[in-house]
Amino acid sequence: MATSRPLVTSPARLRSPLTHALSAPTARQIRHTRNIPTCTRSVATSGPGAPRPVRRPAAKEAMAAAAAAEVSNKRVTLKRHVTGFPAEDDMEVVAEAARLAVPPGSAAAVVKNLYLSCDPYMRGRMSRHDEASYIPDFVPGEVLTTFGVSKVVESGHPGYKPGDLVWGMTGCEEYTLNANPQSLFRISHPEFPLSYYTGVLGMPGLTAYVGFFDVAKPKKGEYVFVSAASGAVGQLVGQLAKITGCYVVGSAGSDEKVNLLKTKFGFDDAFNYKKEQDLNAALKRCFPEGIDIYFENVGGAMLDAVLLNMRLRGRVSMCGLISQYNLEEPEGVRNLFCVVAKRIRMEGFIVMDYFSTYGKFEEEMAGYLKEGKITYVEDVVEGIENTPAALIGLFHGRNVGKQLVAVARE
Repeated sequence: MATSRPLVTSPARLRSPLTHALSAPTARQIRHTRNIPTCTRSVATSGPGAPRPVRRPAAKEAMAAAAAAEVSNKRVTLKRHVTGFPAEDDMEVVAEAARLAVPPGSAAAVVKNLYLSCDPYMRGRMSRHDEASYIPDFVPGEVLTTFGVSKVVESGHPGYKPGDLVWGMTGCEEYTLNANPQSLFRISHPEFPLSYYTGVLGMPGLTAYVGFFDVAKPKKGEYVFVSAASGAVGQLVGQLAKITGCYVVGSAGSDEKVNLLKTKFGFDDAFNYKKEQDLNAALKRCFPEGIDIYFENVGGAMLDAVLLNMRLRGRVSMCGLISQYNLEEPEGVRNLFCVVAKRIRMEGFIVMDYFSTYGKFEEEMAGYLKEGKITYVEDVVEGIENTPAALIGLFHGRNVGKQLVAVARE
């Protein structure tokens, strides 16, 4: 996991906090970032006895100018730990003055964040847990972190230089000081939209790939069901299943999303789970022969119904349980004996365990995109001040496709 932290700021230079309530822009409104130029002053002297000018090497002059550069850095912080459904008011957008410089002798890098990813797993980090999970809880008063696409502004690391494009864990802010830049991934295919590295070519894409191929281990002709199928991961799982030669059905929460699954992503069938009175009956209608692979994104009643419809030696790839994230008391699963009777294998996975395979995945997925075998839908919100609304929208099904925030477009 990458280590990133906000830029060091001087308390005397803090600007007035800007909350999302004060900033007033609506979601999806285009925001323009104002660049604050660096001002330099030179002293000219002449005549006898005038001191000789001191000339610095160009590289040192550039470093000095970068160290002197000061910018406004909007940041999204957590106000308080959350219980139940989160609200926009649980987060706050504040602005601080920050210098674009790395500490002397440090191997850190300052990055300008271009796109930030909004993902369901972030909800768990907004609560306080007595027992540690695979990723730490957010700390009230501190900047949220997420996966993002960034451009290196200044670097003390020999492997990174200004202008390099990278993706990885970063702060929900305009600029981040990353203390561990070697954990970032270089962007090898800038010919694609850079935003794709928050989705199809980034963490969600790798999640879909390893969850389907490494965990579920599909075979041609098998029957595959994907829940939350129009989201960042689900839309890719379905398309990878079709490339493999499987029969694929997806569920989603609106007729618009169901239509997207069937007309754009190539699913064989799909249904709106909110319109189904009986999920068990809906699955039997779509899978009269049963389900070989279930790519699990939601949990709860859907998981219970799926277990009744799994085939002998079926596999459940446990990616997420979004229906449970906002419940104070998670729902239980009643049909677990099906796992025994049908010899079902259920396996959870964490994508970070597979980061070492990213290079292979990136090249394969880039190939599918170039060949037109994979298509990807994004839901882009403009402006970092709209990050809280974008994140909360995930848990109300407002997004269509991969939810992300455009902080700066370059």
